[in-house]
Amino acid sequence: MSKNTANGKLISPYGGVLVNLLVTGDEREELIEHANKLPPVQISARSLCDLEMLATGAFSPLDRFMGKADYERVLTEMRLKNGVLFPIPITLPVDEGALPSWGEQITLRDARNNTLAIMQIEEIYPYDPQREARLVLGTTDPKHPLVSEMVRWGKVYVSGKLQVINLPIYHDFVDLRLTPAQVRERLEHMGYDKVVAFQTRNPLHRIHEELTKRAAEEVNGALLVHPVVGMTRPGDVDHYTRVRTYRALVENYYDQSRTLLSLLPLA
Repeated sequence: MSKNTANGKLISPYGGVLVNLLVTGDEREELIEHANKLPPVQISARSLCDLEMLATGAFSPLDRFMGKADYERVLTEMRLKNGVLFPIPITLPVDEGALPSWGEQITLRDARNNTLAIMQIEEIYPYDPQREARLVLGTTDPKHPLVSEMVRWGKVYVSGKLQVINLPIYHDFVDLRLTPAQVRERLEHMGYDKVVAFQTRNPLHRIHEELTKRAAEEVNGALLVHPVVGMTRPGDVDHYTRVRTYRALVENYYDQSRTLLSLLPLA
């Protein structure tokens, strides 16, 4: 095992700042009461994943569902309006009839009517799902799962300031569902200033294990195993099985002093 001579200081978060949209303490209690008085908008499972990623800073420097300027530049140049690389649009599709006027507030709720966040409506704009599919996915074939899903989306996108009251509730692998801030804290505690990150949505094969091990050792860094556990695609192995395989590898085969397993709720 190589000696750790690093200072443990990680590079800055992407975009220079780690976004945190979660409201806490007395302000949260006041917002819960306020949210119950606002028009509700129920969001999809995909948008729920996106909201969690926005709230915890996983989509930093993005601090809201994209407005039209960000959306258009991401479609054509894969960059936010400020020039920061961002390859895929993160948007909130809704039915226009479900929205109040510009400048008002809405409460975002999940499929079980749980309160998630308050949004101050700043932009409502139409979009062309065929154009978006062509530019982002490279196809408009309805056999593509996302293309077929987009047909059922609301006809406008809405954007505005978010105050997140509650994250989604999970009952599985709670100890592995770390926020970006928690991931950074644990990586810094390991004492390495270099990190090899491995993102996956499939069970690891022997070659993956060896590649990730060697990569971390060669750069004398930590290893972040970062499996996606948000929405699954057709043919994906269920996340319960996958996470158990990742955990078994981390606990029995990887060097635990330099390895961190953290789940990523990416749609």
